[in-house]
Amino acid sequence: MPELPEVETVANGVHQRVQGQTILSVWTSNKPQTFKSPPNEIADVLTGSRIEQVRRVGKTIVADVTRNTAGKPDKRTVDAQFLIHLGMTGRLLVSTPDTEVPPHTHAILALSGGKELRFVDARRFGRLSVVTEPYTGPGSEPLTISNEDFIALFRNRKTAIKAALLNQSLLHGVGNIYADEALFHAGIHPRRQAGRLTRNELTRLRTALIKVLKQAIKLGGSSVSDYVDAEGVAGFFQLHHRVYSRTGQPCRTCSTPIERIVVGGRSTHFCPECQK
Repeated sequence: MPELPEVETVANGVHQRVQGQTILSVWTSNKPQTFKSPPNEIADVLTGSRIEQVRRVGKTIVADVTRNTAGKPDKRTVDAQFLIHLGMTGRLLVSTPDTEVPPHTHAILALSGGKELRFVDARRFGRLSVVTEPYTGPGSEPLTISNEDFIALFRNRKTAIKAALLNQSLLHGVGNIYADEALFHAGIHPRRQAGRLTRNELTRLRTALIKVLKQAIKLGGSSVSDYVDAEGVAGFFQLHHRVYSRTGQPCRTCSTPIERIVVGGRSTHFCPECQK
């Protein structure tokens, strides 16, 4: 499933290509698994709206849309948000109308700039919806959370730190790849109890997490499955993974073989020498 860097990369790419454009029409496949809001409601809300901003909140892409205020055509207020969750295999692509429509396309937004915004999802774990209340996500933002707030998240928690990092109600956007990578860079074993980590260890973990996430965003995310950006281009951060999906390979720091265990039901990779 795309995580924070991948979703950020897609959102930024789409924003650059569609900001300020009006949605002329909306087509949907009407496949029930894909839509959290009824397809006709999505079409009604979005048709005629202008896209003001496309951004990421947690693992969700949020498009802020506006309509002309009645009687005041120059005044616009954000009155709805189009929420796109990519799920396991979702893709949000900006394409020309003459580009062949991929199989498993579930939404096409025709834009005033002459292009189309398409949502493609083979496995249909992605979700599309519209909301009128500001969407803030389930947890805290990893890239901007203060050190004190970060430390407070894990106080007295008895779960393993790897499982706590994946708890979206604590930190939204962090998934398996970047939890493993951040724990490696912080030198923390993934099975350590979150509430027993010292202040210095949690400070080190926050620093490592932010560093890993920012580097991954810079490199366009990790393409380890179906992920591509808004133009269909793969990311490159997978080339810099230190532990994730490197079971049995030598640690790039100490040459100890990377091990794989299961923590909180999730596959977890770590170096038994570098992470105590």
